[in-house]
Amino acid sequence: MVRTEALNWFREAVADFERAKRAIRDKDWALAAFMCQQACEKSFKAVYIGVLRVRPPRGHDLVLLYRGLSCILHFSDGISGRIPEVSQYYTIARYPNAGLEVPSESISEEQARRAFEVAEEVIKVVGELIKGSS
Repeated sequence: MVRTEALNWFREAVADFERAKRAIRDKDWALAAFMCQQACEKSFKAVYIGVLRVRPPRGHDLVLLYRGLSCILHFSDGISGRIPEVSQYYTIARYPNAGLEVPSESISEEQARRAFEVAEEVIKVVGELIKGSS
């Protein structure tokens, strides 16, 4: 049985993914990219808690989080290869001069949609894994 805490992390991941959908609809590319990063991060942490039954690593680095899960989470090459791209949005999509001078004006539709594709597959794969562990 998957712990309630893990299910809560995954529910928040799904909520963030829904926020990303709304941001894309509203053409708020920076917010969409950030919410996709959050959906991935919370999904990965749900797997640590619910499947591996350990505390997830602290932090927001999707590459580090995924590295510890790569034995049980499998994505297509096109998706797993973009995890580092999505990881950077934790910072650069929100803070001026943290890579982009004005993120709200600099992150493109293409970047947001690429991040969305990653988050979409992460949500799908993690959702199946968590349901299978219940």
